[in-house]
Amino acid sequence: MLVVLVLVSAKGFSQTTTKTTSENESFGKKLMKKLEFGITAGGNYSNFTGANFATDPLPGFHAGLTVSYKFTDNFLVSEEFLYSLQGAKVKDGTLAGQEIKLSYASVPILFKYRTNSGFYVEAGPQASFKVKEDLGGITDSKFAKKIDFAMAGGLGYQSKMGLGIGARYVYGLQKVQETPSPILGDIKNNSIQASIFYVF
Repeated sequence: MLVVLVLVSAKGFSQTTTKTTSENESFGKKLMKKLEFGITAGGNYSNFTGANFATDPLPGFHAGLTVSYKFTDNFLVSEEFLYSLQGAKVKDGTLAGQEIKLSYASVPILFKYRTNSGFYVEAGPQASFKVKEDLGGITDSKFAKKIDFAMAGGLGYQSKMGLGIGARYVYGLQKVQETPSPILGDIKNNSIQASIFYVF
């Protein structure tokens, strides 16, 4: 009787373990079907708004990784991890002719609607963490804050094979400078981005 009970218990445990493993594998497959991973890179055309000095746009670039979760085939949320170079060219004042370059690690979280044909619109918040700055050749000036917040919105197209293009406008929500200055004004980052991406 003892041997029979042990064998029955072992069989029941084996079936339960197999069922649990099967359920976990099924959940994992469903999750992976809802996730999209990709890479992206492109150009920035950035400038300052609210400054009390004249500026020109500064060309830059961005590059990084993307991950998206599909709620449905058309609605998804996308998170990106980007290195982005922003800033402006100064036209007058003591820094006339110099460039203010601000390098950020940016994390936009975008809600996206994508049509069955591949065209999409997107919008959402972005947090950027300053990696380094170059203020007219001075790299230790502590001009910009360590964190910058913005809102982003854009549109684009993604082909069936995963290759796509996109354009986006990033509007700064807070002052860039670490120390407020009535002389400099309420400087905010603004950037136009054009990207090429590939989703696996």
